[in-house]
Amino acid sequence: MSEFEVTRLLDTGSVAVRHVLCHGRCRHRSAEECASSTHLVFPYRGLYLRHVGQDQSVADANHALLFNAGEGYQVSHPVTGGDASLVLSVPQPLLRELAPAELLQPRDEVGFRRQSLRIDPRAQALVALLRHGLQHGGIEPLEAESLALTLLCRSLGPRTTHATAATQSRRRLVNRVKVLLAGDPTRRWSLEDIAAEIGGSAVYLTQAFQQVEGLPLYRYHLRLRLARALDLIPRSADMSALALDLGFSSHSHFSAAFKQAYGRTPSAFRRSALAKSA
Repeated sequence: MSEFEVTRLLDTGSVAVRHVLCHGRCRHRSAEECASSTHLVFPYRGLYLRHVGQDQSVADANHALLFNAGEGYQVSHPVTGGDASLVLSVPQPLLRELAPAELLQPRDEVGFRRQSLRIDPRAQALVALLRHGLQHGGIEPLEAESLALTLLCRSLGPRTTHATAATQSRRRLVNRVKVLLAGDPTRRWSLEDIAAEIGGSAVYLTQAFQQVEGLPLYRYHLRLRLARALDLIPRSADMSALALDLGFSSHSHFSAAFKQAYGRTPSAFRRSALAKSA
């Protein structure tokens, strides 16, 4: 069985969308790879680490990863279960038009200064709607192009381009917390539990996470669980069972958190996703 399953979902003159499923059987660092084009990757399930030189970034549903053409990188999978992502590519002139100048390297060929960006719940929902629509063949190419470009604008815009001044040691500490959460995403973690697993005080971990990610640790974890819901809802007829599977105390708790994040209830989102595939 191949380590990767790649499916091309859309390919027009403006945007190309691919779905990539990785089985994640290799736990250590992979051999160095090189991106053939500059593109954005939106993980929506699972977690992996991308290593560029001495730096590393966590690929999970709260982030978009930025890949530069010709840049070498390695990948590792610290947790089991594999991962799945939506990959978006657009022509260089369009990417230069969409991306803020401060995100781009000062050179003729378009390239990003950073490895990843945190995305907000609206961008997560766009990833899910685009993927569900394309995979089930219930979305027209023009609508898909519009959704994809909206997703790129949202992800590269000021709402999500949080830059941190944290030290590399703090970023690596926070990355360890992310890996811990991904290893048991439905667990009802406490700060004391996380501190005991990672080492250090709960106060220090809270401060470091806030500095690196720009939002509290509990909200980061909540968004991971809600992103998992975006993936599962179209295949889940029982919202109460899904809520419990995702670690929520009740259907009402899950529904309220989902609506606050995405502006609609889980049932309404399910109807929207299925309508696109009807």
